[in-house]
Amino acid sequence: MAGRVRHPIDVKALERYIEQHVPEIKTPLDVKQFGFGQSNPTYQLTSPDGQRYVMRKKPPGKLISKAAHKVEREYRIIHALEHTDVPVPKAYCLCEDDSVVGTPFYIMEFLDGRIIEDPAMPGLSARERTALWKAAIETLARFHRVDFRAVGLEAYGKPQGFYNRQLATWRTICAAQAAAKDTDTGKPVGDLPHFDELLAFFADPARQPRDKGTLIHGDYKIDNVVFHKTEPRVIGILDWEMSTVGHPLSDIANIMGPFYNAKMRAMYSSSPAFLEGATPGLPDPDTIMRWYADVAGWDPKPEMNWALAFSTFRLGAICQGIAARVATRQASSESAVKHASSMGPLSEYAWQLVQDELDTKGGAAKARL
Repeated sequence: MAGRVRHPIDVKALERYIEQHVPEIKTPLDVKQFGFGQSNPTYQLTSPDGQRYVMRKKPPGKLISKAAHKVEREYRIIHALEHTDVPVPKAYCLCEDDSVVGTPFYIMEFLDGRIIEDPAMPGLSARERTALWKAAIETLARFHRVDFRAVGLEAYGKPQGFYNRQLATWRTICAAQAAAKDTDTGKPVGDLPHFDELLAFFADPARQPRDKGTLIHGDYKIDNVVFHKTEPRVIGILDWEMSTVGHPLSDIANIMGPFYNAKMRAMYSSSPAFLEGATPGLPDPDTIMRWYADVAGWDPKPEMNWALAFSTFRLGAICQGIAARVATRQASSESAVKHASSMGPLSEYAWQLVQDELDTKGGAAKARL
């Protein structure tokens, strides 16, 4: 998976830093770069004794979004979780001195396991699919069970009001994205379908999930989990840059997204494999929530529809952002155009999930929308 270095670094300066601060890592180093690590360039460091390590650094230059490049936060949470029952790579060091390799970086253990990019897990047996999905869900539940104060992360985020903060953030972001104009036609990207009605529903305190604050990953999904090479267990979780203290429903909704998005005619980041009964061994959402509840000690099911509707709305807003970049010619790839076209269907589907929730729990709030 590691190959040509696309973002060159001063290897000699890195070796001098390691010799001084991390003497257990032997030099000189063989340095390669991984293909993954879109937000933060990620390198494989191999020492003369054959031991491998991973270095993650901020990219050079002015950053469009600082939230996606917080390698300091990644190091902090990985290091804090090392002595819990949550599997994470060992964190060796954090360097915030730009003079070493140009930007801040940290070094962690290399996990020699399996990263499965497709959550449908093609090529595996039904039994393996079930066992691996269960391991991923139980690992998430154990992570949410960690007392963030006890591991020194009491200032890592606010334990109350996660979804209200999210709403305020996306209200502002979506307004700016909607106003972006096509470079050629001058036509604005426009609002997401049902935008005001969706925000009104999500902001209604009578409909919101009970407030809850735990550590959350922020992008928990199958391809951010490292499985053991041969056993159905998780040996590590990757890509922590979006982690914070927030509502655990957001992580559960994120990993369950492919099951629900598969129901849309215009699908985004999902496949027919997730339609009910299409892939032997894939667990159904009720089973996933039962696995989670058994380990976490609380049942997410009563509030899951709300969380899934919000997660789908958020995905539509992300696609609206891609549409804005396409319109202003800041993104022109075929995949960007495809994702941009999903903003409408995703928002429509979020609205349908809201309608289903209102129909299920009564129409009192429906009359207010």
